[in-house]
Amino acid sequence: MRTSEPTPAMQAHPPGPPSLPTPEPHRHEMLAAGLDMLDQGLTVFDADLRLVAWNRAFLRLLDFPDELAYVGAPFDSFIRYNARRGEYGPGDVEQQVGERVAAASAFNAHYAERERPGGQIIAVRGEPLPHRGFITLYTDITAQRRYEQLAREQNAELEQRVQERTRELQATTAALRRSEERLSLITDRVPALIGYFDRHQIYRYANQGYADWFGRSKDNIVGHPILEVIGERIYREILPSIERAIGGQQATYQYEMENREGRSVHARSMLVPEFDGNGEVLGCFVLSVNISEIKRAQAALVQAQKMEAVGQLTGGLAHDFNNLLTVVIGNLAALKERHPQDEVAAFLDPALKAAHRGAELIRRLLTFSRQQPLEPRPVDVVELVDDTVTLLTRSLPENIRISTHAALPLLFARTDAHQLENALLNLAFNARDAMPRGGQLHIEVAPLAVNADMQVECDVAPGSYVQLSVSDNGAGMDAHTAARAFEPFFTTKRFGSGSGLGLSMVYGFAKQSHGSARIQSEPGAGTTVRLLLPRCQAAAASPHQGTGAAIPAADRRPLVLLVEDDADVRAVVRNQLTDLGYPVLEAQDSEEAQSMLHSVPDIGILVSDIVIPGDMNGREVGRLTRERYPHIRVVLISGYADDTGAAPEPALYVLKKPFTKAMLQAALDTEIR
Repeated sequence: MRTSEPTPAMQAHPPGPPSLPTPEPHRHEMLAAGLDMLDQGLTVFDADLRLVAWNRAFLRLLDFPDELAYVGAPFDSFIRYNARRGEYGPGDVEQQVGERVAAASAFNAHYAERERPGGQIIAVRGEPLPHRGFITLYTDITAQRRYEQLAREQNAELEQRVQERTRELQATTAALRRSEERLSLITDRVPALIGYFDRHQIYRYANQGYADWFGRSKDNIVGHPILEVIGERIYREILPSIERAIGGQQATYQYEMENREGRSVHARSMLVPEFDGNGEVLGCFVLSVNISEIKRAQAALVQAQKMEAVGQLTGGLAHDFNNLLTVVIGNLAALKERHPQDEVAAFLDPALKAAHRGAELIRRLLTFSRQQPLEPRPVDVVELVDDTVTLLTRSLPENIRISTHAALPLLFARTDAHQLENALLNLAFNARDAMPRGGQLHIEVAPLAVNADMQVECDVAPGSYVQLSVSDNGAGMDAHTAARAFEPFFTTKRFGSGSGLGLSMVYGFAKQSHGSARIQSEPGAGTTVRLLLPRCQAAAASPHQGTGAAIPAADRRPLVLLVEDDADVRAVVRNQLTDLGYPVLEAQDSEEAQSMLHSVPDIGILVSDIVIPGDMNGREVGRLTRERYPHIRVVLISGYADDTGAAPEPALYVLKKPFTKAMLQAALDTEIR
């Protein structure tokens, strides 16, 4: 509705004949200003085909002069204006007016697209109202029609949505009896949170989206102060913006709150002051947008950047720690060989064991930081579950009971043991979060033969598998949540308490291991996650698992050139080589190594660290050695997870630090093809 005393800020339209009763001026000015913010044009005509309400977009889209629109303006005046300026093509003006007035008098729903002079295309959609009369929306669809060929699929979806919105509008208009309710219906359909408060910080209007955002009805917002509606914490946070807007300046801010489901949501709001004719602020419009998904995406990106930084830091630390552990393990092993029966051996065994555990810890850190690929090998899943349960018993709350069951005493799967342990821990901690008041965590291991009929359901190729099931009796998930549970960054946890990567990492690990991961869950009935991993036989003992006992040396061993810049590491490796019966030359950088390779023809083996000083790294020295001296065997040693990042080369054997004497001998004996 338009008032007879428009203010500059509202840009109200001139009044017409008093054919309708006049509502409260202020509220109608506020609603009229809200309609003027729409991009679509809007008109409402009554049963006598006289204008009841309109907005500025209607006049702008159809190039009507302001004086043509007023409350009570006849419908035929707009038709006649168009006919006289040739909008309907050549023909008798009064005949054109009569035809269109007759069609409108039927009060039928209608839709038409009209191309105006200049190429502008306007979509006109009218809907009948109770007690006759109709509401019409005018939309500029010029750009849409220009690109309709490129967006045919989207248009089909849009058409469906328009039909749904039309049916909703038809259903709700039956309950509308007053002009204010008609206008409220329109603003409630706007995909934004719209509110209005006066200079005393009392809400005077809220659309449905705004009310739903705060979990209230519109009646429970209008007439109430801002502090009461949004709560003290948010109010204190945004109060400076409110005061600035009441002072006459537009203000923008963001805030976080918990919705009715207890999830953290974020909004970005803009306060637009409304002025009266004297320039005084009457109140402020609130225009808000839900930006929760944007915030979650930003948080996920930050988490990914943190993980990348951790990975880079871990990779650098691994080199230094592996050098230290090489020195410690090498010297302890040598000391134990020299004093196998002395009392010193009682102290050396735990020291060696601790050093090897340190090396294993570095490897786990590298695996966690994604700088080390999977190392599949036969893993006793039953034993791994037992070891992990020991850790979980100390980590989970006392009100969570843990139980296990294994169908067989030994079940081997070909997978990465540490990644499987991480996956099991992830699933256990997810179960913990689903049981805040405690409950039952059950872990089960069983064989499973997948045939052709089961491969679609199990998401694996037919074959023999080990099934690891982790079950809880917690809150559970509905079908929609369970279907998205493995998606990266998807989480139902409180904002900031989870990255949404745990289950996706479990799924990725299972698929990378040529297995699968599945979820079975119902609200209130708990959740079960089942991992399928390829079953295999137990592995034979590997020579790399030796303790470093001396291996008898052959009568004649080739001369070894050892290139290592760390003096302590060089001394340990030199002692290991000499104990194995190899004569050793030493170099500490690439220039010295190249000089010795050129001047000493008896060198038969090159053992070089990958990271060495000089104009070439160890990998480049090894590659050059293979090209110039093909008879020389090359073994590279490295404390990094992924060396220099270069692709693996079959001719260059890489031995990871720290290593034992037996592992060094195995590397030297390896046939390189």
